[in-house]
Amino acid sequence: MYKILTLNNISVAGLDRLPRDSYEVASEITHPDALLLRSYKMHDMQIPESVKAIGRAGAGVNNIPVPKMTEKGIPVFNAPGANANAVKELVLAGALLAARNLGQAWRFATNLSGDDSGISKQVESGKKNFVGFELPGRTMGVIGLGAIGVKVANACRALGMNVIGYDPTITVQSAWKLASEVEQALSVDDLLSKSDFVTFHVPLTDSTANMINADRLKLMKPGSVLLNFARDGIIDDEAAVAALESGHLYAYVCDFPSNQLKDNPRVITLPHLGASTKEAEDNCAIMVAEEVKDFLENGNITNSVNFPAINLPRNGGYRIAVVNSNVPNMVGQISTDLANEGLNILDMLNKSRDDVAVTLLDVDQQPSDELLDTLNSIDGVLSVRSLTDAG
Repeated sequence: MYKILTLNNISVAGLDRLPRDSYEVASEITHPDALLLRSYKMHDMQIPESVKAIGRAGAGVNNIPVPKMTEKGIPVFNAPGANANAVKELVLAGALLAARNLGQAWRFATNLSGDDSGISKQVESGKKNFVGFELPGRTMGVIGLGAIGVKVANACRALGMNVIGYDPTITVQSAWKLASEVEQALSVDDLLSKSDFVTFHVPLTDSTANMINADRLKLMKPGSVLLNFARDGIIDDEAAVAALESGHLYAYVCDFPSNQLKDNPRVITLPHLGASTKEAEDNCAIMVAEEVKDFLENGNITNSVNFPAINLPRNGGYRIAVVNSNVPNMVGQISTDLANEGLNILDMLNKSRDDVAVTLLDVDQQPSDELLDTLNSIDGVLSVRSLTDAG
C-alpha cells in the first residue's frame, strides 16, 4: 500500500487516478511515500525520510526546495500545460480589460447613484472617459513560448493581432504548435520596442527577476500595456507605477495584488486567478497523480523539473530503480553487483540530467534485501527501490 500525503486540497479527479486498493491518500498521514500539493510552501517543512516523490498540481515549483530534493534523490513532478488554456483565457481577458478600460468603467458604474433617469444621464456624460481601442492590428509581444505562451500567441493571431515572440530555449514541440505568422524577436529589448502589449510566460528565476525594470520600460512604445499572469517579481512594480504616472505606460494588468498596485487607477489586479478554473485544477491533478503513480509503481519519470525523463516498458521480470549522482562507471558497478548475486539483466535503461542519473533494470530474479543494501552502499547512489511490490 502506497501512502500519499496531500498538503493542499487536490481535485478529486486526480485523486481518483490513485486506486484505493493500493493507495492511501490523506491530509494527515505518517511515513508517506509521496507528497501532493498546489501552493503549500515547503521550504521550512521537515520532509519525512519515507518520501520518494513530490507532485505539484501546477506548473511553477517556487514553493518547493527543488535543489534539496535533488540531493535526497527525490524527483519533483509538475503539470506543465495542464492549466495553459485557463491562463490563455485570462491573458486575453486582461488585454480586453486594459484596451476597453473595463475595470475603471465598472468602478464608475457601481458608484452611480440616484434614480434610473439620473443614472442614465450620468452614464451618457461619463462614458467618454472610458473610450478604449480595439485589438486587431495591435502587436502582442509574448515572452516565453512554452505551453501557455504558444496558446496565447495563437489566440492573439486569431483575434487579428500581430504577434512577436521571444524564447531562446523554445522546444521543437512548441515550435511545431506555434502559428507560422508569429514573428521572432531577437531579444527581450527587441520585443519590447515593437509591442503594444507584452505578456510574460516564464518562471521566476535569477535571470527573470525584475526582467522589466525602469530602463526596459523606456524601450516600450508610449501607450503600451503590461500583462503579467506568470509570476510576481518578473516586473519591477515601482518602475511600472512610475511609467503609468508619467503616461508612458497605458495600463498594467496582473495577477498579483499589492498595496502599491491595488488602488492605482491604471492598474487592474486580480487575485491570482491564472489557473483557477475547475478544468485546470482537474487537469493539473490528473496529470501529476499519474506521474507520481507511474514513478512509484514503475520508476518511470515524466515532467520532472529536476530528474531526467525515463520510460522503460514492463516486459516481465523484477524491476529495480536506482537514482545516483551522474558520475562514470555507475552502471558498471550496479551490473557487477547484480552479477555477483547471480541476477541476469533482462532489460535496462539509463538516463541522466545535469548531476542526476536514473537507471531502471528488469532482472530475472527477486532482488534480495542484501542486494538492495549493497547497491545502496555504492558511493554516489542516492536511492534504490525494488518495484516488484507496492511500497
